[in-house]
Amino acid sequence: MIDNLKSPTRRQLLTMIGKTAGGAAMYQAMTTLGFASESSFNGQMELTGAPAGASIIVLGAGLAGLAAAYELRKAGYKVTVLEYQNRGGGRSIHLKGGDKFTELGGGVVTCDFEEGNYFNPGPWRIPSHHYAVLHYCKKFGVALEPFIQTNNRAYLHRTNHFGGVPQRLGDIQHDIRGHVSELLSKAVNTGGLDKEVTREDKEMLLENLKGWGALSNDYTYKRSLTTSKYRGYSVYPGGGLMPNDQASTPLPLDDLLKSGVWQDIYAQHTTYSHSPTMFQPVGGMGKIGNAFTRECQDLIKLNAKVTEIRQDDSGVTVSYVDSNNESGATQTARADYCICTIPLSVLTQIPINVSKPMADAMAAVPYETSFKVGLEFKRRFWEEDEWIYGGVTYTDMPIQQISYPSQDMFKQGSGVLLGGYGYGPTSYKFNTLTPEERIEVALAYGKHIHPQYLKEFRSGTSMVWHRMPWTLGCYGVWTQETRDQHYKTLCSIDNRIVLAGEHCSHIPAWQEGSILSGLDSAKRLHQHALSV
Repeated sequence: MIDNLKSPTRRQLLTMIGKTAGGAAMYQAMTTLGFASESSFNGQMELTGAPAGASIIVLGAGLAGLAAAYELRKAGYKVTVLEYQNRGGGRSIHLKGGDKFTELGGGVVTCDFEEGNYFNPGPWRIPSHHYAVLHYCKKFGVALEPFIQTNNRAYLHRTNHFGGVPQRLGDIQHDIRGHVSELLSKAVNTGGLDKEVTREDKEMLLENLKGWGALSNDYTYKRSLTTSKYRGYSVYPGGGLMPNDQASTPLPLDDLLKSGVWQDIYAQHTTYSHSPTMFQPVGGMGKIGNAFTRECQDLIKLNAKVTEIRQDDSGVTVSYVDSNNESGATQTARADYCICTIPLSVLTQIPINVSKPMADAMAAVPYETSFKVGLEFKRRFWEEDEWIYGGVTYTDMPIQQISYPSQDMFKQGSGVLLGGYGYGPTSYKFNTLTPEERIEVALAYGKHIHPQYLKEFRSGTSMVWHRMPWTLGCYGVWTQETRDQHYKTLCSIDNRIVLAGEHCSHIPAWQEGSILSGLDSAKRLHQHALSV
C-alpha cells in the first residue's frame, strides 16, 4: 500500500483552519507554482493582414496547434499542420467501444464498452473560469453539461483508519468543522483570543461558532439530532409509523487528525480550479478535439512523424515520414515560420537547431507520469445502492480516486466509473502493469470501497501516459525555480520557431493552458512577421 499523505499535528491545526477559511491564500500559492489560475482570455482573437504569401507550419494537431492554425489561417497565412497520430485533438480524447491502440512496450489496450458509454483518459473536466475553452466550444457547437466534482455522498477512505470503512465526504467535512468550532470556542472562553477580539466581538464569535459548528449549549461538538442535520443520521427521518430518526455519531478528532483525510478535502477537494460550476462535453472530452479538427481538417496531414526541424534565415524545413508508407521515405515541408507544439519529452529527442538557451529550456521541463483506469459495470450500483450521483471518492490506496459519471443519471443498464487516477510516485509501480493487470488491480482495490465491484464488473480499459509514444508523459512539470530560469526563454520566438502547448503556460495539464499558449504564440508570431 502507498500512503504518501501526512497526518497533521495539533500544532498544525491552525494551518488547517487557515486552509478551511482562507481559500484565497491557497489559490495564490498554487498560482505561483502554476497549478491553478484563472484564464486570461478576454474575447475572440482578431488577427488580420498577414504578409502576402506568408506561410506557417504547425507541428502537432492538439488544441494548442489547432487553435493557432485556426486563427492564423483567418489572418491570411498559408498554414500546414503535421500530426503524428491518425487523428487530431491531442490529449483531448475519449475512449469508447471498439477503440484499440498499442502502447510502448507492446501492450495492446482495448475498449469493449457498450454503445453510449465512454471514458476520458486525459482531460475530464472544464472549470467555469477557463474562458477560452468555453469560447471555442460555443463557437464550434460543442455541447456542454455540468460535471459534478463535489458530492458529499461520495467517500473518503483510509485503509488503516476508521476500521477501513469508507466515510461519507460530507460527514468528514462537518465533523472537522464541528471540532474546529469547539476548539476555537474553548480558546475564546479561556481568553486565548482576548488580544485579537473585543468583548463584543467575542460574544458574536461564540454565537457564530455555535451555529457554524452545530455545537451544544456548552460549546461541544457531540452526537445529537442537531449535528445529524448536517452530517447525516444513523436512521433517517421517515413518515407514518416508520422508526424515529436517530442521530449519527461524529468521528473523534484524534481519528480525523491521524487519518490524513484533511489533505484530500482541503488540498484537492476545494481548490479554486475544481470549484463549481465545472463542465464536460456531452458524449466525451474528444468532442472538443474533434471540433477543432473539423474546423482545420483541410490543413492537417495525419500520420506524419517529424524526424528533424531545421531553420535558417529565410524559413523552416521539417522532415517527416508517413507512418502509413511502408517505404519509410522521408518527406519535407517548408514554411516561413514554425509553431511547434510537440511535447518537450518528445521534442528533445528530435534534431532541431535552436539557440543554446532555448535547448536548455526545453531540457529543463520533465513530464509527469499518470494513469487512468475506466471500469464499466452492468448496472449503476453507486446510484441504486449508495445514492451517489457524480462526485469523487478519495482513497489512500494506489488507485487514489474513483469518479462517478455526471451524465446519464438514473439510466437503466451499464455505466462507467473512473476506477483509478494517479500521478507522481504513486503511479510509477502501477504503470509497470500490463493493460490486463491494471484492470485486475483497480478491481482488487476498488472492492474495498464498493463490494459490488466483482459481481457487477463488465469490462475495462486504461491509459498510462508515459507509454504513449506521441507524448511520453502526461504534462510538463514546472517549479518556481525552473520557471524563473527558463519559462520566458521557452516561450520566446527563437529566430523562426516558437513553441506552444500546455507546457508553455501557467496552467499546465489543462486544456485552457494549451489553447491560450497557442493563441499567444500565434499573436506574437504574427506581430513578428509584420515587423521584419
